[in-house]
Amino acid sequence: MSEKKIELTKSEQIGDTRDHIADLVNASVSVLKEENKNALLKLLETHHESDIAEMIALLNGGQREQFFALIGEDLAPSVLAELDDHTQAWIAERLDPEFLAAALQELETDDAVFVLGELDDDEQKEILDLFPEGERIVLQRSLDYPDESAGRLMQSDVVAVPPFWTVGQVIDYLRVTEDLPDDFLEIFVVDPTHTPLGMVKLNKVMRSGRPTLMQEILDDNFTPISAELDREDMARMFERYNLVSAPVVDEDNRLVGVITADDVFEVITEEAEEDIFRLGGVGDETVGDDMFRAMRGRFSWLLVNLLTAILASIVIGVFDGTIEQMVALAILMPIVASMGGNAATQTLTITVRALATRELLAINTLRVIGREIGIGLLNGILFAILLGITGWLWFGSEMLGIVLAMAMIVNMFVAGLAGIVVPIWLNKVGVDPAIASGVFVTTITDIVGFFAFLGFATIFLI
Repeated sequence: MSEKKIELTKSEQIGDTRDHIADLVNASVSVLKEENKNALLKLLETHHESDIAEMIALLNGGQREQFFALIGEDLAPSVLAELDDHTQAWIAERLDPEFLAAALQELETDDAVFVLGELDDDEQKEILDLFPEGERIVLQRSLDYPDESAGRLMQSDVVAVPPFWTVGQVIDYLRVTEDLPDDFLEIFVVDPTHTPLGMVKLNKVMRSGRPTLMQEILDDNFTPISAELDREDMARMFERYNLVSAPVVDEDNRLVGVITADDVFEVITEEAEEDIFRLGGVGDETVGDDMFRAMRGRFSWLLVNLLTAILASIVIGVFDGTIEQMVALAILMPIVASMGGNAATQTLTITVRALATRELLAINTLRVIGREIGIGLLNGILFAILLGITGWLWFGSEMLGIVLAMAMIVNMFVAGLAGIVVPIWLNKVGVDPAIASGVFVTTITDIVGFFAFLGFATIFLI
């Protein structure tokens, strides 16, 4: 990651960075209008790579084209690693392959893999062919791992020494060897097969005498991570065991890289955003996407919602005669359905998060289901009393209030049940519950709400 010094004002130090980014965007747009390359480069020199990357993402299409036409290949390579996926792909298409290959060689291997991973296979091969053979092999090995795996995030450059080396030998090795990582916190101790035996923190190396053997001070209580491990599970391991970094091993338990906390922070943020977007049916859309791409992403889920709304309308149509005889039913129907939908969304949110964090397991599933049903029933009873009285006073019909109360209890019960059972079932059959649960749960609560309310009305009022 970048080493550029971050200079923040007092307001930025307490978290108010949005005005800072807005000022950078406005200043950049002004310089672009003047087409002053030197002024633009001078402006960028005073800002962190992350801020520059966000500024580029916030420029509109024409401004972004002008930005790269003006700055060309003077863009700092470290900015590439900070860009979001879509902006990164957009830029990679416009950069000369030789420049892109040279820029990636200046980055840490994990950042280079991140940029390469956004290119299609042909572009990847074209760029990789421009790398020296040794570096190309290392990058290709990381790219061969699944997209969402630890192997894609790991830094391949690690410091590994044999257990019989002394602290003095290690220090001399660190001083004279050039192809070492720019930043590292631990030195890994490995056997002849490159299997990690343990690790030694740098502070322990510096505090030990030169004759001390590395095997005497190594910490064998470490947590190796499989390169095939899903990145969400990897992030969870960092959180559970309070890790700062961890060695990555291949299928033969050989050391192939290291994962550091900065990569894990990004994973946690991205996974949280992904779940929120999926619950909303907007995929991986960002505000920087063009209008037609965003429209296509939303259309499919809106179409599904349209079909489910038609199902709910069909249920209403079955009771059209009942509604015609009592207009009050049409006024009160949305209350029952919307209350059930909101209650189900609350349960759904808790359940999806529990599934994602592995808090909901086979051992406690029945207990949690019972808990959510109980919450639904209790809320149903409370709101049944409240709305029953409201319906009675509003329309002067005691029986209408009772019907409204009964329908509310039924729908709140079903909301609690559907809000937890549907995502658990989808997760069991291999479908991401964050994507599909909302549509199913909303449909269930709408249909049950309408059916219960109008059904009770038909029996007791008409």
